[in-house]
Amino acid sequence: MKKPVMVIPTYWRREEALGIKETDLIYDHPTPLDQEGTLKRAIESTNILKNKDFLLVIIGVANAEDVEQRVEEKVIDIITSSDVEVPVFFFSHSHLKKLLFALKETIGDTLLYLLSLRGYSNIRNMCLFLTHMLASEVAILIDDDEVFEDPDFMKKALEFVGDRINSDFVGAVAGYYIQPDGGWKLKPKQEEWARYWNTTEKMNAAFELFIGRGPRLKVTPFAFGGNMVIHKEVFSRIPFDPNITRGEDIDFLINMRMFNYKCYLDNTLSIRHLPPSKPHPIWKQIRQDIYRFLYEREKLRKQKRIEGMCYVKAEDLDPYPGEFLKDNLEEKIYKASHALAQHYKQRDMTQDAQEALKNIEIANKFEWLKKDPFLQLLNLKNDWETLMRRIEDSDVRSKIRGIITKVK
Repeated sequence: MKKPVMVIPTYWRREEALGIKETDLIYDHPTPLDQEGTLKRAIESTNILKNKDFLLVIIGVANAEDVEQRVEEKVIDIITSSDVEVPVFFFSHSHLKKLLFALKETIGDTLLYLLSLRGYSNIRNMCLFLTHMLASEVAILIDDDEVFEDPDFMKKALEFVGDRINSDFVGAVAGYYIQPDGGWKLKPKQEEWARYWNTTEKMNAAFELFIGRGPRLKVTPFAFGGNMVIHKEVFSRIPFDPNITRGEDIDFLINMRMFNYKCYLDNTLSIRHLPPSKPHPIWKQIRQDIYRFLYEREKLRKQKRIEGMCYVKAEDLDPYPGEFLKDNLEEKIYKASHALAQHYKQRDMTQDAQEALKNIEIANKFEWLKKDPFLQLLNLKNDWETLMRRIEDSDVRSKIRGIITKVK
């Protein structure tokens, strides 16, 4: 087997004083260009790993076109100044332009819409594509706000993926996050609105069942995209869905299930998660959740019973995300939005209160309710398989492989 590829996307924005513009892409916590961020810490933490027989790929992502060049310069500077003991490659917006040009010449441009560095799902897909481009059978997805603390992480990450458990193929293995306080549960939210939008409560319930209890490996309804190991058998066939703006990791898991692949959670595969604070208000974070839950629920509702596929129900994904994929989702949105609006009004945050109530209107007019996400998934999977199959052609792979920059 070729060396596994560990991929770390890193997200950046213009300087702190310039703030975030309305047209900027929404990421949880892109690092301002005038700050050092968390990337160097993440890269150097790989030195603790006993098994260093892997390739490390850093993907530099800008949240706006006007800062792309400076983001590339910043990330390269961080990589070159890092003390790291594994080969490090770099890919960013300029590389993508070269890649698209080269692919257009070799395979045409029909499938090139699949390759983008805009949005979480597209960036995860680029993680998979680059792993495939480097001819590896295993992609290890890590985020730049994490640090390795377990010297045996790589041994555990590679132990089961691609094998079989009770005749079932292990297509992906998800680990879990150790939070800044040292535990693996999230800090409960005490505000009134959280009684209705109880994502933290349901996530902790899922964590208790799948992380806090044995056996070591369990088929899981959730996954952490920043601690996920995916085999070629899966990543060459199933992409992340670009229509998902956040929560792309769990959506990918749902897609896997539909196509009869299982993702297992390994309750010994941990990584420390040290995220900066999120710059976006609560109403905007909930809005992103509303988009994805409504979309995923519609995908489940529009399923067809197709030979060779698995029919997935919301209950199969309990307690999380299943709790938010059922018929009472609109009720939860309504109650949470009103409670959050009241929370803002009590603090004289009138504009935020209006935005919180707008979430109800957005949910009622959600555009995906008029479309068929399941059919779109089938078409997406077909195009992705075709693209990945064409990349396996030795002439194509040799032509594009040199586009990625080897930094160290």
